[in-house]
Amino acid sequence: MKSILVTGAAGQLGSEFERLSRSIKDFHFIFTTRTQIDLARPETFETINDLQPDIVINCAAYTAVDQAESERETAMAYNANILADLAQICAAREIPIIHFSSDYVYHNALRRPLRETDPTRPKGAYAKSKLKGEKVLLQHHPNPLIFRVSWLYSSFGHNFPKTILRLIKERDLLNIVNDQIGAPTYASDVARMVVEVSRQMEGLWHEKFGIYNYCNIGTTTWSGIAQHIVDRTGSSCKINPIPSVQYPTLAPRPRYSVLNLSKFKKNFDLPIPHWQDSLDHCLDLLLNEKG
Repeated sequence: MKSILVTGAAGQLGSEFERLSRSIKDFHFIFTTRTQIDLARPETFETINDLQPDIVINCAAYTAVDQAESERETAMAYNANILADLAQICAAREIPIIHFSSDYVYHNALRRPLRETDPTRPKGAYAKSKLKGEKVLLQHHPNPLIFRVSWLYSSFGHNFPKTILRLIKERDLLNIVNDQIGAPTYASDVARMVVEVSRQMEGLWHEKFGIYNYCNIGTTTWSGIAQHIVDRTGSSCKINPIPSVQYPTLAPRPRYSVLNLSKFKKNFDLPIPHWQDSLDHCLDLLLNEKG
């Protein structure tokens, strides 16, 4: 049985892998948090030599988008620089590595679904660190698999849907940005996709490695997500759509980050859920937990 080592197991994506692993029979999962493998302490990467996994899935990352503006060096270290050490250790043992990047790396003026080959013009410390992380992995590992995902959320951790679910119980009106267009992506779907891709990649790592876009299908705005949550829960809270200029943030957000999934669909025969269906599933989990 092949073993999969998941770093950053305490985060929302790592937590989804942990939950999914309970129903997976053909892989043995090993989950590590900062206690075992810390991206800030490269010496802990030697744990990989001890565990000898067949695949490494790196879910560890610096994800505080706005905070990164005041912690640029930390964000760059976690999301990029230190990945060289991780990649080199995996490469030396011929261990495939799967990593996650972001739609923020694009931030270009194109207003059609973005392809992996489109220009990358990241704005903000977080976005720049994620793009550099891609380059570092490609430089130091012969066949990494990198997924650019958009608007990630989960029933674990802190994220937009969970915040809205809380706020609609506390307020009668919410002003939510409506001029940023993208696709919310359920971390549970990402975890399921990666496990299935890992099966399909058997013997094909040198052919199918590289950068892939992945997100749930369909498009919406942040106010669209909030309205869907209101409708789904039957809340009386009113969602008031506003332009981004009325909700300034420290880090700039892309106005359009819909991802073209053609490359993924061509290389992997997998269904991709619609964002509304996936969000409903996540909401059911959250509401049942609270009920």
